[in-house]
Amino acid sequence: MTTVIAVIIVFGLLVAVHEWGHFLVAKSFGMRVNEYSLGFGPSLYKHQWGETQYALRIIPLGGYVRLAGMEGDKTGDPREFPNRPLWQRFTVVLAGPFMNLVLAALLFAVSFGPVGVPHWTTTIQQAIPHYPAYAAGIRAGDKITQIDRIPVSNWNEVATAITAHRNQVIDITVKRTGHLKTFPVTTRYDKALHRYVVGITPAAVTVHLNPLRAIRTGVVQTVQLTGQWFVALGRLITGHGPFSLTGPVGIAELVGQAAQTGLVQVLLLAAALSANLGLFNILPIPVLDGSRLFLMIVEGIRHKAMDPNHENMIHFVGFVILMALVLVVTFHDIEHLFHA
Repeated sequence: MTTVIAVIIVFGLLVAVHEWGHFLVAKSFGMRVNEYSLGFGPSLYKHQWGETQYALRIIPLGGYVRLAGMEGDKTGDPREFPNRPLWQRFTVVLAGPFMNLVLAALLFAVSFGPVGVPHWTTTIQQAIPHYPAYAAGIRAGDKITQIDRIPVSNWNEVATAITAHRNQVIDITVKRTGHLKTFPVTTRYDKALHRYVVGITPAAVTVHLNPLRAIRTGVVQTVQLTGQWFVALGRLITGHGPFSLTGPVGIAELVGQAAQTGLVQVLLLAAALSANLGLFNILPIPVLDGSRLFLMIVEGIRHKAMDPNHENMIHFVGFVILMALVLVVTFHDIEHLFHA
């Protein structure tokens, strides 16, 4: 039940904020919005408020904002989307992906600030019986200070040093009741973890940043994630990177795993998913926001809009292709679940 609730909240939040971006900017420009909908298919609930219908639909795999004039039903009404200046239309379309990046920064900020992020220390929380460290005499509460006489200050340094020694003796120096003790420990390969271990787990402390630093860190994390995304895309296009997509089932599995770990992992995963959703949407693939942005750029260069019928056909074909891709990726995700 926890997994189901987490998946519904995460999916719903990402889609709602994305469509909210389109909706708010369109409203601010005075455009007429006919519908704000979360999900596809038959409606579970709908309500007419002013000139806009708000709907919750049965298939929770997306959403949309239906602007007047976008579906070939335009008239001479200046409030219709096609009759607005190009820069306003471009801004409305771009607002959806942009809001996903804003949401990512906010979720990162909440994670680093009020909720707090676990920071793994060099203090040992558990020395697992029947593993090399326990057999050598290392116990819970020991604080690792050196590996092979080299000082360590964080758990990453400890883990890196251990995995670098393959079936070799490693000298682990710990601080216990104010005294330093050194234990020679031979690393052992763990088939489940696929790496060399000695059988210790670190203690964690929760770190809370002040609000300003948390916001700054959230923005930095989002910017870095965006940069990594474009680098990965460039490597994929040039053939130097793997082609890997995760569909709704795979994402739901990730959210479920995060939900079992704790709130901070759900927030961090939701932030990463929000950023990826926003960035993926700016790709010039028919039916995505990126295709509309691309066509508007072409319109600006040509000083002439594309024929609406041709544009609708492009988006229809793109929608069919995208749905086919989603089905293929979903099948792959399900197959992976059964073989996991």
